Amino acid sequence: METLDRPVWNALTSRHAHLAQGDGQALRYPASIIPFAAMRDTDIRSAQALTQMLVPGETVMLVERAPITVPDGCTLLKRARITQMVGTGEFAPVSDQRIALLGPQDAGEMLELALLTRPGPFTLDAQRLGPFWGVRIDGRLAAMAGQRMHVDGFVELSGLCTHPDFRGQGLGRHLLCHAAGAITRAGGQVFLHTYADNETAIGLYERSGFHRRAELHACLIERR
Repeated sequence: METLDRPVWNALTSRHAHLAQGDGQALRYPASIIPFAAMRDTDIRSAQALTQMLVPGETVMLVERAPITVPDGCTLLKRARITQMVGTGEFAPVSDQRIALLGPQDAGEMLELALLTRPGPFTLDAQRLGPFWGVRIDGRLAAMAGQRMHVDGFVELSGLCTHPDFRGQGLGRHLLCHAAGAITRAGGQVFLHTYADNETAIGLYERSGFHRRAELHACLIERR
């Protein structure tokens, strides 16, 4: 599972290589899809390559198990500790007929829900990373979950969130298990990330069949 120590780099050099921008020293996802980037190593050339990929004022997120050094020419905006969790075994199908595959026509509502609940970086083009599912109640998008980084053998579950008006109904748990089940039935192993101090979310994931694998560093940086 060491490949998950560097999820961004290993996604962009494997299952998401078709989305990668950059050269052999630094890679990034297109800004319109998701603001994640990674350096090949700690060599100064990799740091310079990452800085040169960004325009002044642009921000990206770096996520690594090893401590992260902010490249020259960039300003650190935020550091955070991330808990990485991995699903154990398969996930049983969820008997909730309201769960439906979301599509491009839902992108605007998905972004609104993500901006309200802040599950992590999200864009109108997030569906280019993988499928998303949601539950609608009275015509409103009440909750959703989907896929983000794809690494050989692993798929990240991401974007799990529930509108405050509909919390307490088990929608998050249903969508978590549904999205995880789709990944395992396709032959992958599911993993996810959450802030290390979000014990509520971690508890939900543990009760749903996930275990803590590692603590990762996350840095939000801005090109000066």
